[in-house]
Amino acid sequence: MAEEFKAGDKVTWNSPQGTVHGTVKKKLTSPGHIKGHDVAASPEHPEYLVVSDKTGAEAAHRASALKKI
Repeated sequence: MAEEFKAGDKVTWNSPQGTVHGTVKKKLTSPGHIKGHDVAASPEHPEYLVVSDKTGAEAAHRASALKKI
């Protein structure tokens, strides 16, 4: 089972530009849109809204893509 995260957790993830460090803003449990991208979150398969420490950009990632630091 994937790790659970909460708002304020410091995490890292991989992007095409390299490793990104940021903070979990909130857990997403329903479908939505972020920066023009569809987010297929559900209570069974949540995603996490994260904010990059470097750029302030927001993105949604599954728990399996995030690593707590």
